[in-house]
Amino acid sequence: MALNDIRTWLIAYDITSPKRLARVHRYLKTVAVPVQYSVFAAEENEPGIRRIRDVIAQEINPKTDDVRFYPMPNNLEIYHYGRRTLPEGLQILSDKQNRNSGRLACNNEDQEAARNE
Repeated sequence: MALNDIRTWLIAYDITSPKRLARVHRYLKTVAVPVQYSVFAAEENEPGIRRIRDVIAQEINPKTDDVRFYPMPNNLEIYHYGRRTLPEGLQILSDKQNRNSGRLACNNEDQEAARNE
């Protein structure tokens, strides 16, 4: 994969300090879309995801906090139970064979609303 190739990343965190938790959450809302509590999705290339990781690394305590970055596969399959899988207005794109591409689509208004929740 080339450095400029954009892919979807899931960012999940468990942070023990309320102050650090609030800082990381506020930051992630500026660069990613909230998917669930403590889980965000970001569309980034390698340099972009490195910048996000570097910022978060400065905010957390590595002895007590846990932040994980998961690259989503190109042929993504989602199984869910219960409420909706993604926030309102956020979709996973499909290719011509109707396979999930692992890429997210969201219009700016829906993305802004999701970030403000």
